[in-house]
Amino acid sequence: MLSSISLSNLYVLDQDEALDFYVNKLGLEVREDVDLGFMRWVTVCIPGDPSHAILLERPAPPSVDEGSAERLRELITKGAAGWVGLNTTDCRKTFEELVGKGVDFIQEPMERDYGIDCALRDPFGNQIRIIQPKIG
Repeated sequence: MLSSISLSNLYVLDQDEALDFYVNKLGLEVREDVDLGFMRWVTVCIPGDPSHAILLERPAPPSVDEGSAERLRELITKGAAGWVGLNTTDCRKTFEELVGKGVDFIQEPMERDYGIDCALRDPFGNQIRIIQPKIG
């Protein structure tokens, strides 16, 4: 029986730029940064919680053929390739802290049936939703 999600991916066009954004702006930490020869394996996670990581993956062989990689790069720049949700205990406070770090949001915190959330895009167009789940 499956018990948890341990790894997901977001396609990025530049892994160094992605690390700068996810670590220095959002406050995630590097879990792995390994040169495998045929690709660079870069993962980030919530500080203190390495149980779920995000692979910041360049669309390229060997994971996809070059034709598919080109199409993925086009989708990424249009913001249509991926998204991730990150939980917080205080969405409005997190929003203010990230704005203070220069993060541009596409949606300010809003009340939802499931809690409070806001949205931003990473430098490549991937949407990131910051979610304060409703308790109870």
